[in-house]
Amino acid sequence: MSKTSIVLIIYILGLVFGALVLKIWSADTSVFKGLLGLGWTALALIGLFFAEKNEKN
Repeated sequence: MSKTSIVLIIYILGLVFGALVLKIWSADTSVFKGLLGLGWTALALIGLFFAEKNEKN
């Protein structure tokens, strides 16, 4: 399994956790929940960048 696939699986599991446990997409949202989702996506993009960069070498 490639590192890119592992990063994507971790990202998807994090989204499911955020949706079900933290209720990020509920009607009662806050700035903290929005920033949490944005930060998680940013970490996933950084992970994808480094995974792709590492696979090329």
